[in-house]
Amino acid sequence: MTTQHAGIVWNPSKTSKEQLQGALGEAAELCVSWFETSEEDPGGGAAQRAVEAGADVVLAAGGDGTVRAVAEYLAGSDAGVDLGIIPLGTGNLLARNLGVPLDDLGAAFERALHGEADPIDIGWVMLGGGDEPRQGAAANGTRRHAFAVMAGFGLDAHMITETDDDLKDRAGWLAYVESLGRAFSASEVIGVRLTEPDGATSGAQAHTLIIGNCGQLQAGVTLLPDANPADGELDLLVLSADSISGWADTLKNFVWDNGIRRLLGASGDDEKAKSTDSTAHRRVTGLLLELSEPRVFEVDGDTLGETSRIEITVQAAAVWVR
Repeated sequence: MTTQHAGIVWNPSKTSKEQLQGALGEAAELCVSWFETSEEDPGGGAAQRAVEAGADVVLAAGGDGTVRAVAEYLAGSDAGVDLGIIPLGTGNLLARNLGVPLDDLGAAFERALHGEADPIDIGWVMLGGGDEPRQGAAANGTRRHAFAVMAGFGLDAHMITETDDDLKDRAGWLAYVESLGRAFSASEVIGVRLTEPDGATSGAQAHTLIIGNCGQLQAGVTLLPDANPADGELDLLVLSADSISGWADTLKNFVWDNGIRRLLGASGDDEKAKSTDSTAHRRVTGLLLELSEPRVFEVDGDTLGETSRIEITVQAAAVWVR
């Protein structure tokens, strides 16, 4: 695919413009526009300016937050512009799941500028009241946010809030491991009411709930083995272990049931993610979550504060990614 005009949305806390220009190499001869993110604008406004400048591909150069903000704008607009990813963050989760080169800026630019684009779904999270909002802020206190990888509450959200930022800068994703103990202690089992688009309701007890568009984490760990970012569905994981035996059951589920067993060549129904007493997997096209107590909710590594009501929908083929 030939790029005529690339709009680069870059996070100055992750890299410098000079470093990115050096990695562009011969591609620097293309028409390139530069749009810097800020604390006030993590990427959505910059992406809009890139599109208005005539870019036919917007490159998100930064971490998961930058990629999420750019993807959110592209999914919520009718711009018809492709997304390219230049991964520079701690997790780089969307890049990992899509096979974007990591630790090689030149290769990432080559793919983003000349690779073929494929569609991915985008999940939308609405926090607060029940009226359907416009893009961004909405009536009745609702807030609408996109996610390309995963969203949820519990261990993942608490690991984010408990992680030391200085340690993350030095140690990368290993800093999340250091915060795991504090995340465990902060994650208590609560009641959750789940309502699907057809009106079917069910109840669950959970300390962690994750709904994802992609399944792979750092270090090759697969959290949602059935997740496919382009199938029009989201994958739901509910964890309820509250004892040593429950955590042992959860560990077996991740390592054996949905890990080694699949690698050994599971077939037919055995290819689907297995659930246990403490670990429940299912697939949904949307979900309303009502929590018995407010919990911190996160989308692609960005925490959104505490909430007790979350409406989740999926927008199929929302963004084309090179």
